[in-house]
Amino acid sequence: MQSTILSRRDIEFMLYEWLDAEALTRRPRFQDHNRETFDAAIDTAEQIATELFAPHNKKSDQQEPHAVPGEHCLDVKIIPEVKTALDAFCAAGLMAAGQDFERDGMQLPTVVEKSLVAYFTAANVSTTSYLFLTIGNANTLLKCGTPDMVKRYVDPMFAGKFFGTMCLSEPQAGSSLSDIVTRAEPDPVAGVDGERRFRLSGNKMWISAGEHELAGNIVHLVLAKIPGEDGKPIPGVKGISLFVVPKFLVNDDGTLGERNDVVLAGLNHKMGNRGTTNCLLNFGEGKFRPEGQAGAIGYLVGKPHQGLANMFHMMNEARIGVGLGAAVLGYTGYLHALDYARNRPQGRHPAQKDPAKPQLPIIEHTDVRRMLLAQKAYVEGGLGLVLFSSRLVDEQQTAETPEAREHAGRLLDFLTPITKSWPAQWCVEANSLAIQVHGGYGYTREYNVEQFYRDNRLNPIHEGTHGIHGLDLLGRKAAMLEGALFKSIGAEINKTVRQLRGSVAVPSTASAALPAAVAATVAGELLAHAAALETAWQGVEQVTQTLYAAGDMNKTLANASVYLEAVGHVVVAWIWLQQAMVAAAALASASAADADFYRGKLQACRYFFHWELPKVEQQLALLASIDTTTLDMQDAWF
Repeated sequence: MQSTILSRRDIEFMLYEWLDAEALTRRPRFQDHNRETFDAAIDTAEQIATELFAPHNKKSDQQEPHAVPGEHCLDVKIIPEVKTALDAFCAAGLMAAGQDFERDGMQLPTVVEKSLVAYFTAANVSTTSYLFLTIGNANTLLKCGTPDMVKRYVDPMFAGKFFGTMCLSEPQAGSSLSDIVTRAEPDPVAGVDGERRFRLSGNKMWISAGEHELAGNIVHLVLAKIPGEDGKPIPGVKGISLFVVPKFLVNDDGTLGERNDVVLAGLNHKMGNRGTTNCLLNFGEGKFRPEGQAGAIGYLVGKPHQGLANMFHMMNEARIGVGLGAAVLGYTGYLHALDYARNRPQGRHPAQKDPAKPQLPIIEHTDVRRMLLAQKAYVEGGLGLVLFSSRLVDEQQTAETPEAREHAGRLLDFLTPITKSWPAQWCVEANSLAIQVHGGYGYTREYNVEQFYRDNRLNPIHEGTHGIHGLDLLGRKAAMLEGALFKSIGAEINKTVRQLRGSVAVPSTASAALPAAVAATVAGELLAHAAALETAWQGVEQVTQTLYAAGDMNKTLANASVYLEAVGHVVVAWIWLQQAMVAAAALASASAADADFYRGKLQACRYFFHWELPKVEQQLALLASIDTTTLDMQDAWF
């Protein structure tokens, strides 16, 4: 039976046929690996996700964590299946899948590691959240923390003994981190360590995995402000510093010490991801007084006032993670809808309405195929975008020349807001279509697709709103380094177009399995797609110049979300063209089963270029007009 979590065939296509993950094994870091080791890791992930994560996905949604009175503060109760699944994940060594062998890791490429993550997130995003917040936390401390922090916190997190969080937002601040007010005062009793040890007080809101008993300790990474010489915090983001604040202090020998002054004030109950505790945390409330003093003990990570820059290590990793989560939640919804459509009989063709004839599976109805094809285009395009970005991480870290590493880094910087936001918009739309394919049943809780939609609908807000990433893309990334990031992505798109024009020819693709007439049709469509992509990117280049020539950044950025959507669609069209080129080349010698797979790729690409990419033309026209309709709207007019 085909899995409804993810398509293994598609994962293998993306990893091996398109992104050539095997080529990475020729590099020193990955030379101990081959396709067999990659496949073995994916087998393990698929098995654990299928057997231990997916079965309690609905239960953790229906029986979400709840706060209960503890001896000194609120505690949290969580269904036991969550810990069973997390323990199995950690026991398999997957927490350190991307880490060095010397750290007891698997030293897998990022693109393979994210393929493992995809299975767990698709199977149960709530339970998976505890794990990948921890991995992001540990990776941040590896880059920015001291050797002692690595020993005390990072090693236990990769071993699955501690879990981690990121604590950014506050009730009054929301996404405006410059307005946080959590304070970090130098610890007066810390002695020679006083410069690095602080006492924190304040409140943090929307902290996923902020309280639980799923691991021995919780390591919080907390943004706070150190008072200046006048006793007041430095205003704005420049005053923010980063601290590691454990739930329990850790002794020099690695054992747990006193309870730190971090307590749960309450749980937020969201429309989705209900199995993940989402917390309001109080720091320095006084419920616990470690070493007899008020305030939560925290240790400065990196230099003072560099907190946001340091936290961005975790935030950027999390943004790719959010994009991955959005893509695979859309993907599993699509597979559920596909399975339902193949097995649900209802109605007959318009020209064959004889009631004596059997009803047809609804996949035979054109509008159902339209909805399924749209889902396929969104979710396979979205997953392709995320894995492509993950492959860029490997290039940035291990490419053979500094120039190649720099180029990959520029591409990744430009693509990150798109990689987060495009799946979070369009793979949610795929979930909506999955509900519609189910008809009335899709709107009931007996079927999984309504939960997938609720879970995925959170991703447009996770790790920055759609609007924030629009501002980042147009206001920062497009102009960064005198447009170097923007030019890098344009060069890659044009390179793909040139490659296609130089390689597509009927004789090279025609064979007994693929007659010349069919090969000619495929070649002609790919060339048409390449021309459409080239035109669309030229439009993006022109409108970007126009927006920056406006001379008023309020006008330039007024419609930044539309810019994000337009550029995102062009980028995903590029991702689809790359996949289609591989599928077309493989189709000539494919088996019958593989031929169907490759034709499905080509048809989804065709859908995207015929139905989706044309939307960009109107968006670019709106942007080029420097339309101020939304900017001019006044509060009193609503």
